[in-house]
Amino acid sequence: MIEVTVLLLDQTFSSTAVGPMEVFRHAGSLWNHLTGKPVKPRFKVKTASVDGKAVLCDGPIHIQPMTAIQSIRNTDLIFIPTTGLSLDDVVERNAPVVPWLKRWHERGAAIASVCSGVGMVAAAGMLDGKRATTHWALAERFREKYPKVKWMPELMVTEDRGFYCGGGVHAALDLSLYLVEKFCGHDVAMESSKALLIDTPRAWQAGFAVVPLKTEHNDEAISTAQDWLHENFHRPFPLEAPAHKAGMSLRNFIRRFKQATGDSPLTYLQKLRVAAAKRLLECNHRTMQEISDAVGYQDVAFFRALFQRHTGVSPSAYREKFGV
Repeated sequence: MIEVTVLLLDQTFSSTAVGPMEVFRHAGSLWNHLTGKPVKPRFKVKTASVDGKAVLCDGPIHIQPMTAIQSIRNTDLIFIPTTGLSLDDVVERNAPVVPWLKRWHERGAAIASVCSGVGMVAAAGMLDGKRATTHWALAERFREKYPKVKWMPELMVTEDRGFYCGGGVHAALDLSLYLVEKFCGHDVAMESSKALLIDTPRAWQAGFAVVPLKTEHNDEAISTAQDWLHENFHRPFPLEAPAHKAGMSLRNFIRRFKQATGDSPLTYLQKLRVAAAKRLLECNHRTMQEISDAVGYQDVAFFRALFQRHTGVSPSAYREKFGV
């Protein structure tokens, strides 16, 4: 079982702590219970506050944790909810949390944070040089306070080298389901989504959903091109366009892109579009032509063949299995 610690902080929005707790606790169990299958919980959920005492949330709600952070002996994942509306003193209010997070990350634990909670991880310097998202209304302020972070507020969910970030308050559920998929696989995430009546994870705060592909490398020019592809994948364009964005010839761009990501630019773009199509098929009732158009393919027959090649099933079969 995956051990996850949900950190409870004063001034947090209670839903950003309780919602993820429910998602993790029911992964592998609620769907199985509802459908008569053997229950197989996937996460062992713990809650912790700085001192083990109850926290006062943003409103007249107290939450009593199971333990104090220093009593945590094992954890694979730490989930940080919102830290409230007071941003300038977040580290001071939660001073013991920062070194605790750093120690656990050094031990290999993944760190997830949502909304204003992302700011505390950024303030600790743990997001420097990494992609991160937050609530759209906080993005400009965070850019000024933490300029070394690669802020991508258009995304609902980001993943970069063991750090996972979510956008606004309700993005806590998106991030939680994303983590279920990351740690347990797509089927468990979809079953959790259906059992809890939660839409499949959205990854964009604007536009429609797509799960970000791996972007962990040190080639800044290629990172710039990847960012451009994520922003423009839904429209047709020649490969010279992202190559120009990266400041390279097409031939050099293809070589560098493959070296950095493991995929050619065309394959990466196809995977990006197929990922977007999956999300639309899972939680959207558009026609196949509309979905094809939405991910950048006017030829629906080509789209069907491409989808089948990348997933092993037809779009209609995928929708039948995973549609909510």
